[in-house]
Amino acid sequence: MTASPTNASLKPQSGFSLVELTIVLVIVALLAGGLMFGLSGQREQMQNKEARQQLETIREALIGYAMTNGRLPCPAPANLPNSDPAAGKARTPPCTDASRFGVVPWVTLGLAETDPWGNRFTYFVSSKFTAALAADAQASFTISTGSATAVPADNSGTANVRDNGLDIASDVPAVIVSHGSRSAGAFLPNGAQLPGAAGDEAENADSEANINPTFIAHTPTDNFDDLVTWIIPTVLKSRMVAVGKLP
Repeated sequence: MTASPTNASLKPQSGFSLVELTIVLVIVALLAGGLMFGLSGQREQMQNKEARQQLETIREALIGYAMTNGRLPCPAPANLPNSDPAAGKARTPPCTDASRFGVVPWVTLGLAETDPWGNRFTYFVSSKFTAALAADAQASFTISTGSATAVPADNSGTANVRDNGLDIASDVPAVIVSHGSRSAGAFLPNGAQLPGAAGDEAENADSEANINPTFIAHTPTDNFDDLVTWIIPTVLKSRMVAVGKLP
């Protein structure tokens, strides 16, 4: 004789309907997307902070080099792969014309090669400040313009930094650039330059064959995320005076 089904087995089984399950999945996806967006934003903030710290370290290292050697180092060639023995080493001074532009000489300065996005730091330096100051010319170092009577004895090659068409720094000895998370115009460790720099970012992405000593620095926008710093002439002079490199 077949047993009758119990009352428990006859009760309807509860569970998610297809509509309810769809709603749950949509909510989970939205929450996950928001979390990922938040983590991505935090990561970018951390990378920007790290890059700014690196820029400050580079600036201090360049000034320290000048305090030791009486001049700023020439840039390293931008287009050499890091497997090349000359990669990361400052060119022989005085650097003029195309050799005023390149990347930070990380080997010469004992620094990291790349920024948080894996790109080299662009480095422009005035030829004025890469030649050792002659003993009879040190007194001609002008604090107001940041110029120094060196070899060659002129003020060519000093850089200007602009923000929305206005000069915020003029006749500066050197400029250092991290090309940000988009990296347009940056040089890679293999020596290749990334394409895509346009507008203000293009001003910071010269090549050794095409140098314009005007750089752009302003708050990030949808089309600009470069991080830029420079050496202030008065700071450079005061440091060099302090160690006896200038009177």
